[in-house]
Amino acid sequence: MFVKCMYILCMSVIAFSMMGLDKRKAVKKQWRTPESTLFLVSAAGGAIGTWIGMYVFHHKTHKNKFKIGIPLLVAITSYAIWLI
Repeated sequence: MFVKCMYILCMSVIAFSMMGLDKRKAVKKQWRTPESTLFLVSAAGGAIGTWIGMYVFHHKTHKNKFKIGIPLLVAITSYAIWLI
């Protein structure tokens, strides 16, 4: 259980950081992280970090696929942790 929690924590920190970097790049009109990459990191266990990052950085909060998809991934991740 400890290893699973540490994995989720690490992936969430990475996802949170990616949301912050993408927001900074968006403001500076620089190259952006593709949405598919953000979703891939979220699906790999970083959904909680992505969800927190969305609201801390006010990033991607108006996009329906993020408003619906990320909380859904959080629920799936939580269920998977509980199940395994």
